[in-house]
Amino acid sequence: MAYKARLQEFSDTLDAEVIDLKKLRKLVFNGCPDSGYRSKCWKLLLSYLPRERKHWKTELEKQRNTYMQFIDEMIIKPGREATEHGGLADVTLDDHPLNPNPDSEWRAYFKDNEMLLQIDKDCRRLCPDFNFFQCASKHPCSRLCGKNSFETLRKRVEQTVLQSESVSRNRLGITNMSAVKRKSSSEFVPLPDGQEAHWEVCERILFVFAKLNTGLGYIQGMNEILGPIYYTFATDPDTECEEFAEADSFFCFTTLMSEIRDNFIKTLDDSQCGIGGLMDQLMSQLKEQDPTLWHKLQEQDLKPQFYAFRWLTLMLSQEFPLPDVIRIWDSLFSQEKCSTFLIKVACAMLLLLKDDLLRGDFPSNMKLVQNFPYSTFDVQKVLKKAVEISR
Repeated sequence: MAYKARLQEFSDTLDAEVIDLKKLRKLVFNGCPDSGYRSKCWKLLLSYLPRERKHWKTELEKQRNTYMQFIDEMIIKPGREATEHGGLADVTLDDHPLNPNPDSEWRAYFKDNEMLLQIDKDCRRLCPDFNFFQCASKHPCSRLCGKNSFETLRKRVEQTVLQSESVSRNRLGITNMSAVKRKSSSEFVPLPDGQEAHWEVCERILFVFAKLNTGLGYIQGMNEILGPIYYTFATDPDTECEEFAEADSFFCFTTLMSEIRDNFIKTLDDSQCGIGGLMDQLMSQLKEQDPTLWHKLQEQDLKPQFYAFRWLTLMLSQEFPLPDVIRIWDSLFSQEKCSTFLIKVACAMLLLLKDDLLRGDFPSNMKLVQNFPYSTFDVQKVLKKAVEISR
């Protein structure tokens, strides 16, 4: 009965002519029910949908058309250019692959390919334990566009030799690829022409985002931020939401990145506006909640850079299974600023590990915080602890 009443609350809130964001935030903080409400709630909380329901249809149509224009403009073959009518026309042969002109389309094309290779590697291994991203999308971009005015990113990548995985890690603790060449294995066999895997859709979203945000570009780890958003929209029971998951995910991802982008900028790592500031807030929170545990971590020199860097930058998307990440993000998105509650969740994780951390030596504690035992401390327990800290 309580569940039915909760569904009714969500329904009443979302059916209002003007959405009460304060009420919606309170509802979403405690988790969205698995009945198709989450996509709509996230779009509202990420400012993609306006509060007035009467504007939803026109706003969505406008944004989705805008995204299709981005694809036409950002993913284009050199040697072709857009006409006044939006089509493509052949241009002269003055621009060719060896053209040294800085304004050459080919020069930009080859530079984009360097970025695309990194996006491709990251998206291929998106949620590797979750089969969804390897499956074919019901709505490939070629069908949505209704034309083949853009070059599929798959074709670009197929022309480049795939590289093998190495044990090196980047600043986020994510495994990088080495430059050792290898033949393409069955793991990388693309779907037949006309089909796209969900990871390919994510690849295109990130490529368009990087092209539109040249000052930031693509930074490894952004794929982990996009993944849960795209999955939520692409699996929504509403067919329209599922069909336009790509465009909707792009704009919601862009909004979220505008809030957390400083965490991805390496030059801001040690500043208060970057990831360094968040880690300082986490340690201050821990010291306030449990001075004994804080002192233990200080004594062992177990710095937050070793574990919390990834926790906070990727919003815990690599610390929990995808369904748990989505539940955590309900609570994060319900806040006016995600990092406010994210700090509390991260502190709760450390407090739940207190007994083991106080007993353990440096190597065992390092392993523990870098591999949070989510099967022991399920997501509801973590969130409950975070709420206690907030109070």
